[in-house]
Amino acid sequence: MEQNIKIELKQSTVENLLAFSEILKKDINTMLEEALEQYFENEQQKLLEKNMDDENAMTNLDYDEFWDGLDLG
Repeated sequence: MEQNIKIELKQSTVENLLAFSEILKKDINTMLEEALEQYFENEQQKLLEKNMDDENAMTNLDYDEFWDGLDLG
């Protein structure tokens, strides 16, 4: 299923795309795909780290908190 997405870029972004396309001898679509892939990887890593931090927050008791009120005798 193909969807049309309207993308609006700032003029400075368009100028950078054109300049880097010429400097790097790369197609603008290729640069955008590469940039978005990197963005998605970074965001996925942040989400994984946040999920791990959230899980650790639920079980992150120090020694005294963990054993508080436990009768070992």
